[in-house]
Amino acid sequence: MVKKLVIALCVVGFHVRIAAPAESTDDPWKSLRFLMGTWEARTQGGSAGAAGAGTYTFKPELRNHVLARHSSSERCKGPADYDCGHADLLFVYREAPGQSYKAIYFDNEGHVIHYAVSVPTPTTAVLQSEPSGPGPQFRIVYELKGAMMYGKFQVRAPGQTEFQSYLEWSGPKK
Repeated sequence: MVKKLVIALCVVGFHVRIAAPAESTDDPWKSLRFLMGTWEARTQGGSAGAAGAGTYTFKPELRNHVLARHSSSERCKGPADYDCGHADLLFVYREAPGQSYKAIYFDNEGHVIHYAVSVPTPTTAVLQSEPSGPGPQFRIVYELKGAMMYGKFQVRAPGQTEFQSYLEWSGPKK
């Protein structure tokens, strides 16, 4: 009898799982939806002294549990110590529904950066790393103005109070 009850519960549970919608009706990315799509990026400022172009794409992945940014540079010219063959991945996530966004960044130079994500306006996202011991703190800012997305990668060195732009870019959605 117990076996039959367990089998029945498994069958009912399986049926309910199949019948349930794949995604919640709530949009976990509502406040970051303005980032989604493929964007052109042309660098135009910052202390890196680089000029170039590339693209980046924000899209939901892993059944809408992660917002992924994939980026790559196409044409770049910069100082000898600047890596123009840059590519990176950024994953925005929540550890549980309703919690604050977090992000983790990886690039082809071996950097890994953890960020807290905030959305101070409906068209601005700020990713800021925690201050870390002797090292610098990082911030990425995205701001949509009209049809153009503006971005900044900023660094605050230990002992400094202000972030300084290392790289700035802008471009329209493709």
